[in-house]
Amino acid sequence: MTTEVTTAPERTPAEAAAETTRNRPVWRPLADIVETRDGVTLMLELPGVAADDVDIALERRVLTIRARSRDAGPDKLRLVHAEYEPGDYERAFTLSEDFDAERIEAEMRNGVLTLRLPRSEAARPRTIKVRAA
Repeated sequence: MTTEVTTAPERTPAEAAAETTRNRPVWRPLADIVETRDGVTLMLELPGVAADDVDIALERRVLTIRARSRDAGPDKLRLVHAEYEPGDYERAFTLSEDFDAERIEAEMRNGVLTLRLPRSEAARPRTIKVRAA
């Protein structure tokens, strides 16, 4: 059984940075998708984001994740070079009808958002025992 989770087309960092919220770039976070017997687990990298700064919505089978990172500049230091630019994050996934929307769970730990999307009972695979006649 194949479960459908699709993502929006890839954008380059320049294209993502062209969209702004509060004069900040909007990044498309990297994601790992793992399919298990019970459902699908999504893991998204959201560095600098606290759990309170994540918004997750499911509407018409589209799961949308938005997050805001906090500016954490060095205290009492003058920044001369930065390889990381804080910004906002946004990612959307289109889900198949196999998932139980009421049982979706989300957890934020060490900059990684983990979403567990359990399959509905009707969509779970089952085995059928064969009796000898």
